[in-house]
Amino acid sequence: MNIIVNGGTRGIGREVVNCFSKDLSNRIIVTGRDKEALDKLSEEHKNVTSIRTDMSVFDSHAEAFIKKVKAQFSQVDILINMAGYLKAKEFMDTTNEEARLTMETNFFGPASVIRLLKPIMPSGSHVLNISSMGGFQGSIKFSGLSYYSASKAAIACLTECLANEFKEAGISVNCLALGSVQTEMLNEAFPGYEAPVKADRMAEFISDFALNGNKFFNGKILPVAMSNP
Repeated sequence: MNIIVNGGTRGIGREVVNCFSKDLSNRIIVTGRDKEALDKLSEEHKNVTSIRTDMSVFDSHAEAFIKKVKAQFSQVDILINMAGYLKAKEFMDTTNEEARLTMETNFFGPASVIRLLKPIMPSGSHVLNISSMGGFQGSIKFSGLSYYSASKAAIACLTECLANEFKEAGISVNCLALGSVQTEMLNEAFPGYEAPVKADRMAEFISDFALNGNKFFNGKILPVAMSNP
């Protein structure tokens, strides 16, 4: 399998890369902003290579990104959009610049990645977007996460739209709306909060779903949470 983990330098994304790398028949490209973390993953796993990207300004290096992907992969079998930005801040205190950073990182950047990679994704391939229970309709919402939750709701809705648009090409598009998971990002936003699920356990579920979920689902937004949210 040729797999791209978009946003895999820490937290759940890094653990997803670790899961896939155990099967040496998999070839994985991992993206992220942290060059040191990317280099470390490539050093630890011989079937992992990296491309430094920043979803908040992705359009500025989109052409270089697709060239690097095509230099390594003739096709992409699995794309997982893990990249995310979270800053807990009340809606009325959030600046337009902070709001746009959130939307660019969590929605516009990943959407552009899908658009670039779709032409080299064959029938049977799978796009898996990672959303949040904060963006899942009907779930309890946390104060201070208005823009984060809205951005995650956007990527979830995009999933449903693209599943229909990509149907003729045989490409499945699904979305997992995660509940709270113990990660660096969560700890930075909510210091001291203890999530019920560790990053490595969630990564095992995501990796398995990326490989097999498209055999049973397409265009689905599936909540993956032990509580609400």
